Amino acid sequence: MEEAGSLLVIVDAANVVGSVPDGWWRDRRGAAERLRDRLAERGVPGHPGPVEIVLVVEGAARGVEPVPGVRVAAAPGSGDDHMVALVAEAGDRPVLVVTADRELRRRVTELGADVAGPRTVRPAPRRD
Repeated sequence: MEEAGSLLVIVDAANVVGSVPDGWWRDRRGAAERLRDRLAERGVPGHPGPVEIVLVVEGAARGVEPVPGVRVAAAPGSGDDHMVALVAEAGDRPVLVVTADRELRRRVTELGADVAGPRTVRPAPRRD
């Protein structure tokens, strides 16, 4: 875990992966691994650091391994509930939750977290 004052970025893997219809549903774990690798390589645009990135996975994406720069947290049940718990555990630490899920956004902002949409960490699909 990073130092207490660093930004904690919690990424809703299912929501971010599901935001672009690129066939992710054929290989949910592989899609989460590609997101993890993109986060490890590029970080979170607009947040140069120090930043701790936590990718929350659930369902078929459980089993994704962490890599340097990205901690992977497998939700034991609901991914949303796990992300809310991570925000609550952060205390006074600054937190950014990346998701488009309205209910999750409401829940984490009530705990003091900032929120951003999936495009924060995943570029929009090309329209050639």
